[in-house]
Amino acid sequence: MSALSEDERDDDESPWRFAVDEVGEDAPDPETIEPESPELENALFVLLGVALSGFVFYAAIGSL
Repeated sequence: MSALSEDERDDDESPWRFAVDEVGEDAPDPETIEPESPELENALFVLLGVALSGFVFYAAIGSL
């Protein structure tokens, strides 16, 4: 549905987000997303998250 109310919308504007030819059997094929190689910065954030979550589990188990 449209974010505009009935009063704010023009008469020729459809309340639907997608047209009929954009969905269903007549829809165009979606663009494929190609995977990229991981960057060092992203890998470091993943490793930091693993280390911090490991520390949280270690501290939780150690406090029992």
